[in-house]
Amino acid sequence: MLKDITLKDKRAGLAIATALTLTLSGCATALGNGGVSGSTATTEASSGKGSDAARSAADPYPSTYRPLASRPTLIRNAVVLDGAGNRINDGSVLLQDGKISAIGKDIKAPADAVIIDAAGKWVTPGIIDVHSHLGVYPSPGVRAHSDGNEATAPVTANVWAEHSVWPQDPGFVRALAGGITALQALPGSANLFGGRGVTLKNVPARTVQGMKFPDALYGLKMACGENPKRVYGSKGRSPATRMGNFAGYRESWIKATDYKVKWDEYEAKVARGDKAKAPTRDLEMDTLKGVLDGDIIVHMHCYRADEMAQVIDMSKEFGYQVGTFHHAVEAYKVADLLAENGTCAAMWADWWGFKMEAYDGIRENIPFVHQAGACAIVHSDSEVGIQRLNQEAAKAMADANKAG
Repeated sequence: MLKDITLKDKRAGLAIATALTLTLSGCATALGNGGVSGSTATTEASSGKGSDAARSAADPYPSTYRPLASRPTLIRNAVVLDGAGNRINDGSVLLQDGKISAIGKDIKAPADAVIIDAAGKWVTPGIIDVHSHLGVYPSPGVRAHSDGNEATAPVTANVWAEHSVWPQDPGFVRALAGGITALQALPGSANLFGGRGVTLKNVPARTVQGMKFPDALYGLKMACGENPKRVYGSKGRSPATRMGNFAGYRESWIKATDYKVKWDEYEAKVARGDKAKAPTRDLEMDTLKGVLDGDIIVHMHCYRADEMAQVIDMSKEFGYQVGTFHHAVEAYKVADLLAENGTCAAMWADWWGFKMEAYDGIRENIPFVHQAGACAIVHSDSEVGIQRLNQEAAKAMADANKAG
């Protein structure tokens, strides 16, 4: 027997969109007929050089996420945006076995399906925030909950954000009410190397592992510009300047290159059947080696165009790829360079001017980066902004239309 449900308000409609999550930071969801694939830039970013087996073995804290058992569900009579640029009036979405099995009109539902009448409502793909601190900076924002910055040394690639995530952060529920179905929780930007980020499904769970997006690649949070040099320069330590920042990056990448050579030589001996002693593990170097191997994506907090260009040069010096510049207030100045190097920019729609390196921002930043053929992303970096991320994207679209 079919059961009818009427959506009461927009928040319910957005919550229903949870099942429409597509991609995040190099992870794609396999969809059934009528499903929508992730963007090319995001999917390509996931094609790291290392094997799936190697990535699995390297993660001692694998995802324990399991979708809850549910009946087939048909959402009908809605305005459906399919995520591929199509609008379907009086459209339907059929969900089965935790996946989208069909999108279109006049979809037949199984006999035991739950029917949701979404007349007058909109159904969109779940919204993904590639830059969030939910869980590591939970609300209320008190000192006891401040677990996002290990600001004790400029290089802390050894720390993992998931070991700070509090699954009961009320911010997760508020974000879900705004349609956020997946997010990347990142360490803060106090350090040159802030640590690993983690991709989460926005689902209730007792542990962070119950939220981890299965098979999503890890990200490495890095930061350039004012933050690291202010944090450590104020303590009379290096880095205290931008040149100190770059010296710190390069010194760490040199160490990581040597570390990788040792492990590569060891693994080659083992593959040949030779006796070999494994090098001593180093958590910091494990993460940087993961970047050099193509198994961990670099997410770099960076505002100024000149610094983004220098970071790209540095990535070529050491043979790794910068996945995404975050905030990237001056990305419009180097949009062609981002496009040439396959590097994304995750940006605000209109934040600017709150510190010197944010002063040359323009509202057309996202449109100009997109127009240049680079990967342009709207992010929040805010427990408030994440609740209205669809409206941030709308601002960017409006500014693009005004700019022609």
